[in-house]
This record gives sequence, structure tokens and C-alpha cells, in this order.
Amino acid sequence: MSPRALVIDDEADIRELIEITLARMGVDSDSAADLQQSLDRLSSKRYDLCLTDMRLPDGDGIEIVEHIQDRYPQTPVAVITAYGNTEAAVASLKAGAFDFVSKPVDIHVLRRLVDQALRVNAEEKTPEAREGMRSAERSPRLIGDTAVMDKLRRTIEKLARSQAPVYISGESGTGKELAARTIHAQGSRSAANFVPVNCGAIPSELMESEFFGHIKGSFTGATRDKDGLFVTANDGTLFLDEVAELPLHMQVKLLRAIQERSVRPVGAEKETPVDVRIISATHRDLAAEVAAGRFREDLYYRLNVIELGVPPLRERQADIPILANRILDALGPKNGFDTPPRLSDAAMQAMLNYSFPGNVRELENVLERAVTLCEDAEITEEFLRLDAPMPTAKPSAAPAAPQPEAEHRPPPANGGQLDNQLEDVERETIMKALEATRYNKTQAAKKLGITFRALRYRLKKLGIE
Repeated sequence: MSPRALVIDDEADIRELIEITLARMGVDSDSAADLQQSLDRLSSKRYDLCLTDMRLPDGDGIEIVEHIQDRYPQTPVAVITAYGNTEAAVASLKAGAFDFVSKPVDIHVLRRLVDQALRVNAEEKTPEAREGMRSAERSPRLIGDTAVMDKLRRTIEKLARSQAPVYISGESGTGKELAARTIHAQGSRSAANFVPVNCGAIPSELMESEFFGHIKGSFTGATRDKDGLFVTANDGTLFLDEVAELPLHMQVKLLRAIQERSVRPVGAEKETPVDVRIISATHRDLAAEVAAGRFREDLYYRLNVIELGVPPLRERQADIPILANRILDALGPKNGFDTPPRLSDAAMQAMLNYSFPGNVRELENVLERAVTLCEDAEITEEFLRLDAPMPTAKPSAAPAAPQPEAEHRPPPANGGQLDNQLEDVERETIMKALEATRYNKTQAAKKLGITFRALRYRLKKLGIE
């Protein structure tokens, strides 16, 4: 059965243009000229897509969007806005619109929008798509049974059905990029590229070339044409991590690229159309950056159409056991364990009592270090080496005795010779044991009176091949 769309516009020529385009794509369509007629159509038939003008004789397109979101949430709805009316486009996306298209309607843009909208519903019906959505959630940073994680996954599922820009907020290490990847994987753009970029890692003088590309000879060193990140992400998703790090001059150019849906490579005379979904993130308070004048307000509102907050680990501590076991399952084979190591009861309790300021990334680092240090399949508390709280000074009746003068001296410039001497002695002892056993590490470990794993750790630490 062919998909069916509802076209709502009070201008007959616009309705006719859209219906002809849909027919050539194999999509049947019905039309309505005002709000009430469209509501009657929606109540009598099921539609796979709705296209509505923003301004109607008896209402506006936002009412249609809200009505469909409330009654028929599986039907994607796109809004037709006046050219350059960014405020109306953003308002429609906030209300739940799948996407928007500006007048005069560009047929190529319309065809691409319709194709993506129909792909959302078609893919969700296949077992492969449902399995893909589940597999996208299997990373340690998105798993969890707490209420905040259930809410996060439900929100991501809704966002995946839209083309609206998403701003992901959260502390460092919470998994903002993973959330962005999951939105991409569950959406209609999943077959195209997901292109992540750390905005703070690109030198300011190279930003324009990196984002928009350049043509050969446009500047010294430009020996060939190069596609920018927008072109690489065309039909897919561009993830702007640490977007608050963008300098102001680049914020202006980024805003234009998003609004016009086109980029001009450095040295080029013409702009290149691009169709990219923008997802951005930062660990900073972006609203505070706007207030401080470090981030453009117009770009902030263009990026922050929908905000997705990723909770810190301390707000979902009940997820720590399942997260830890999932991480250990992955680390075990990499470190020579036949059976993945597990935390002792005391070690698990220590993890539950720890605040994890570095969130899931810190949890992964703690467990990776513990697996490297532990000597059997049980990880005890000593191997976690969680940061201890700062000691609190206790008042004393008598003044403290003066410390020897040497203790007030700064450490030597070479970083301290004692540690170096100890490492030299340890290296020499290990090398002698290896030579005596003809580099049989198992025998060398027995000769040294340590476990094989402990020897392997020391070899890695000392850089001995």
C-alpha cells in the first residue's frame, strides 16, 4: 500500500505543487485549506506524513503540530514557513514538528524531507530497525534501570523521530556523545554519516576550512580540494562537542550555515547546499556563556531548540553495579581473564559510596586500572584507589613543632631522584630474572615471587618490551 500524506495550505498552487511532487514519489495525498478541514481529515484517515503551512485562515500550523503530537504521535509533521522566518521554524520544532521547509518551496529540499519522514515510520516497523535501536543502547554509558535512565531513553526515542537541533547538556564524562550517537542511530539519518567534532580542538585559523572545506589554491598549503565537516555529514548528523569553545567569528558563520542550509568552501564563489542535522553539547552552562557575552544569543536559540540533559552518575548510583559488571565483561578478555573479574562486596560498597566527579568515564578508568593491578578474578577495595576525601585539620592545644628546614624546600627540578633510582633497581632486577629464565615471563614471575599479572603490570609501567 502506498504511503499517504495530508497537505494543508490555503494557497491552491502550493497544495498542487506539493501534491504533484508527492505523486511522483509514489505518495498518495489529501489536501485541506484550513485548520478545521485538516482536523476533519485527520479524524477520518491515518496519514504517514503531514505537511502544513504555518499561517492558516482560521489558525496556525503550530496548532496542527500540537494536535498531531497529542493524538497521532507516530505521524511526522513538517511545517512550511515564510522565507527567513527563523523564529517560526524554531517554534514549530519546539512544538514537535519533524522538520520545516521555507517558501518558496524547493522541490529538492521537499523530496528529501518527505523521504526522511517516511523512512522513520518504515524502518521502525522492521525487526532490523528495532534490533538496531536496542544495540545502540548497549554501551555501558546508556544502560541502567533507574528512572532517570528510563526517561533519557524515552526522550531519545522521541528526538530520533525529529530533525530538530538538539542541545545536550551534562557534566564531563556522562556520555553526551553516546546520547548523540543513539539519536542518530535511531533516526531516519542512520544510514548516513555521524560526524563528531570537538570544537575546542580545532585551531582558530583552520576552523572555517575544517567546517566548510576549501578549494585548491585558496590559501598556502591548499594543494587539493577538501570537503568540510558539513559536506562529510551531508544527509547525516554533525555533532558539535564543546560548542561553547567556538570563537565569536566562527559562531556567526556557523549560524548562517545552519539557517541557510548551505556552506561556502574557502576560496569558492558559490555555496554548496547541505542537509545536516545539528546536535551540540558542552559541559558548560551555555545560557551563562550567553549572558557573559561569550556566546551569541541567536546561535544559542538556534542550537537549543530541544535540550536533552544527561544525568551525572551520582544521580543514578543504583546503576553502578550493572555498569561496573558490563565494563568488566569488556575488560576481562583484553587483560587475559578467562572469566571476567568481579568486585568484592567491600569494593562494590566503596564504589556506591563514591561520588564519581568524573562520572561514567571515571568509572571506566577506575575499573581499567583495577583490572590491571588485581592478581585474580576478584577486585578488592585496595585496587580501586578511589580518591580519599581531603583530611580535616584537628585543633590542638599546643602549637605544632617546627618542621625540619629540608621539608620546606621545593622538590628538585628533575622531578625527584629517589623515584628514578627505585625504578632503575626494579628494572634491573626484572631484567636479570628475565635473562635467567630466557625471557619466560611465567618463570620469571615465580623467580621474583610475584604473580604473572603483577609482572606484566610492572613491565608495562617500566616500558620493558
